[in-house]
Amino acid sequence: MRHYSNKLTAFLLLLTLACFSLQQGQAQAKAGADRVSVATELKAFYNISDLPAYSEGTIIGQASSYDRSGGNDDGFSGRYSFVRRRPDSSLVLLDVQGPGVIDRIWTPTPSDDSLDFYIDDTTKPAFTISYLDLFSGKVAPFVAPLCGNQLGGFYCYLPIPYQKRCLVVFRGKHTQFYQIGYRSLPPGTAVKSFTTKLNAAETAALRQVQTLWNKRTKSAKDFVTPQQASGLQMFKKAFQLLPGQTGIVMQVNKGGHIAGIELEPAAAFEGFYKNADLKITWDNEAHPAVYSPIADFFGFAFGKQSMQSLLIGSQNNKLYCYFPMPFDKSAKIEIVYRKPVAGTEAKPINISAQVYYLPQARNAQKEGKFYAHWNHKEQLPLGQPHLFLNTSGKGHYVGTTLQTRGLRPGMTGFFEGDDSTVIDGVLRVHGTGSEDYFNGGWYAMMDRWDGAFSLPLSGSLDYSLPLSRTGGYRLFITDKMPFTKSIHHSIEHGPEGNAEPGTYTSVAYYYSNTPQTTTIVPNTAETRVSMPDTMVVFPQLLTMNTTGDITIQRRWAYHTGGESMVFTSSGETGVRVHLQEVPDGDYKVYLDYVKYPQGSAFSVWQRQTPLTDWLHAYNKDTVRMEQQYFSDVTLTPLNRTITLRLKGDGAKNQFFLNRIILIKKEQ
Repeated sequence: MRHYSNKLTAFLLLLTLACFSLQQGQAQAKAGADRVSVATELKAFYNISDLPAYSEGTIIGQASSYDRSGGNDDGFSGRYSFVRRRPDSSLVLLDVQGPGVIDRIWTPTPSDDSLDFYIDDTTKPAFTISYLDLFSGKVAPFVAPLCGNQLGGFYCYLPIPYQKRCLVVFRGKHTQFYQIGYRSLPPGTAVKSFTTKLNAAETAALRQVQTLWNKRTKSAKDFVTPQQASGLQMFKKAFQLLPGQTGIVMQVNKGGHIAGIELEPAAAFEGFYKNADLKITWDNEAHPAVYSPIADFFGFAFGKQSMQSLLIGSQNNKLYCYFPMPFDKSAKIEIVYRKPVAGTEAKPINISAQVYYLPQARNAQKEGKFYAHWNHKEQLPLGQPHLFLNTSGKGHYVGTTLQTRGLRPGMTGFFEGDDSTVIDGVLRVHGTGSEDYFNGGWYAMMDRWDGAFSLPLSGSLDYSLPLSRTGGYRLFITDKMPFTKSIHHSIEHGPEGNAEPGTYTSVAYYYSNTPQTTTIVPNTAETRVSMPDTMVVFPQLLTMNTTGDITIQRRWAYHTGGESMVFTSSGETGVRVHLQEVPDGDYKVYLDYVKYPQGSAFSVWQRQTPLTDWLHAYNKDTVRMEQQYFSDVTLTPLNRTITLRLKGDGAKNQFFLNRIILIKKEQ
């Protein structure tokens, strides 16, 4: 009996140890699964159905080169371009305690100097990389589309988690503009700290992001889980609206989850008069969650289709919005077709709408409802920034679209303004410039911020120097901005003091547990796309042709706020300037040019029709002719050019052009 008892005891002991080991292994596996890692962070980029979830205990922050004095030296001199200088003259760009994650790194001024990332261990770098290679796509895992450069800006959205501390050191002696956005996670959060050697789960997650983002045409099914996709329902409706009518796209009286909204044709909502509005109301709230011109909500640029972001925009003549929208007990989606202003005609619009719907109601403890705040200012108040959002409650900010037009002809200096975000009463984010906020850089420069361009998370809606207007958009996904009490998110107009007058239209997309308390109802008169009467054409973005023996030199001219061009002619030559951005009409033509000892003879033509006699830019002293009238001209789709004919004679062979100015004639 004793022998048998010993065997039984041993067996039971082994069984107990095995059960303990299994439980311990399961606990470790669960702890590993719960850990924040590159894989869990990348999941947010393709599992968009989690976007409404609150980020409990998370605080965002940003290190940037903004001018602490309130001026516009946001990186030009490098004075504010580091946290501190180390004894070896290297520059600390970020130093934060963990646990946390770097979500975004941006700069328009990278270099070949190296960056050291110290993660948890501050004695030796976890990895070192050339600043340029962080965005080049040549050094894994910093690959496209999460890392790259367009519109003058270099961006990296590959998440970099850290458990204890993260220190980023720039090994050069001087750098300029930069922003590093990060999240501080709740104390005690378990983090798998970043290494450049991704494991299998992290590699698979990165590939999943690449597959989704590189997919040319997306649908609502791409942004829900496989389990949700099997239960996805579609409401489809086709109808016609006359001016003054409202059409109901969808109405349900039980809790659910909107997974996508699509409207066709997108072209039906183009034009100078943005008279059709999207109105969405959740749970019979007193104020709509969304009340915005359709063109503005879907990222049009001044009445034309533009934005093609990951979650919202227009493509193939279809408007799409895949922001997940959970609600508690009811939802109503409407299109309001406002009557036109007196004296104008509005045609009926035919609409085909698809709404993708899941029957699962919102988890009120864990998720916010979707809201969009539309804000239009025909004339910005001087001395005050433009407001994206100022609201109370608990939630997080997930996106911005912005259309801007300066009310002073000339360079788009109003776009020098910095963004600012105050969360729960504390300044958490301060940017370095308006195009910087949208991941761009260097407006009014060729192949940089010079036209419309769409990326998954950000882009330019438009850029026109003659019309003095531009705009951009940005989505915040892993870098969504959580608030527990309030958020005040705004952007300056002008480099200092909000002193540049302008017209600004924005839409702020966010989630919250608190309904909107006011509604800005779009007004037919104010939602019309306005055009300036005076248009300034800068040489730096000219589309032009030349004829004859001519050379061109570009010169930065601080007195004009932009580049000038010097044309050197041997004999008789010509420069034809295309004015595609200038609307049809009758204009007075002025030139801003320089008379000086090398000045040549010149005349102004429209195709083969001379508008002036031969004139001379020669003068024994250098004199700027700031705004000299030369002729009237009519611009039409078939005739939208002006030609400068030049005649070089010996040393008098140059024409120094600052700007062409067109002032619309009164009708």
